[in-house]
Amino acid sequence: MLKRNVICIKWGDKFGADYVNRLYKMVQRNLTLEHRFVCFTDKPEGILDKVEIRPLPELNDDGLPEKAWKKLGLFTDKLADLEGEALFLDLDVVIRDNIDCFFREEGEFFIIKDWDFPDDIIGNSSVFKFCVNKHKDIIENFYKEGHDIRKRYKNEQAFLSHQMNDKGILKYWDRKWCVSFKRSCLHPFPLNFFMVPKDPEEAKIIIFHGRPTPEQAYNGFVGKGGFRYVKPTRWLDEYWCKD
Repeated sequence: MLKRNVICIKWGDKFGADYVNRLYKMVQRNLTLEHRFVCFTDKPEGILDKVEIRPLPELNDDGLPEKAWKKLGLFTDKLADLEGEALFLDLDVVIRDNIDCFFREEGEFFIIKDWDFPDDIIGNSSVFKFCVNKHKDIIENFYKEGHDIRKRYKNEQAFLSHQMNDKGILKYWDRKWCVSFKRSCLHPFPLNFFMVPKDPEEAKIIIFHGRPTPEQAYNGFVGKGGFRYVKPTRWLDEYWCKD
C-alpha cells in the first residue's frame, strides 16, 4: 500500500470536474515521487478515470456557514483505504514547480502561514500535510464545540490551526513555496492597471483565495470599485494544465 497520498475534496457545485482534472495533471507533472491521487467527492461525474474516487468523509456541519468545514472530515481515523502521509491541495491552486519537497519535510502537520493574520498562528488550508488516521480528536473536538464554534473561529482553518498548535505539532511551509496571487503577483495600485501580474519565480504553488480565481485571472478581472483590476494573466497557461 502506497503511503504517500495527494488528496483533494470536491463537494457541491462550486467547482466542476475540470478543476479536479487540472489539479491531477499538475500533480503528475510536478511530483516525481510515487504517490496516489485521491479525490473525495459527492459528484464524480466527468472526473478522469486515472483519479481515485472516494466518498466524502462523514462530517455533520449542518447549520454552519460554508467555510470549508467539510475538510475536517479528512481527520477521521478511517480515511477510506489511505495510509501514511496525505498532502491536501485545494482545487483552485496552481502548481508552477516541482513539489517533491512537500513530502520531504519532516513533521506531523504542515500548513501555509496565512497572509491575512501575520500576528496569529492561523494557517491557510489551501495546502496542508498530515498523517492520516492519527487525529480523530480533531473531529471529536469539533463536535464538542457545536454551533458555538462560530463564536471562536471564523472558519475551519482557524480551528484546525489552533487544534494542531494545542497538540504541539503545528508547522508552516517555507514562505517561498506557497504564495498568494493577490499578495505576491498583483502589482500595487495603480500599476495593476498597466502591468500584467508577476510570475513568482521562487514559488512552488500559487494560492487563489477569494477573487480572482485562476480562470478570472487568466481572462482578466475587475473587482468592486475597480481597484482589484487584473490584466489577463496568460502566463498561467504554462502551469495551469488544460482539461
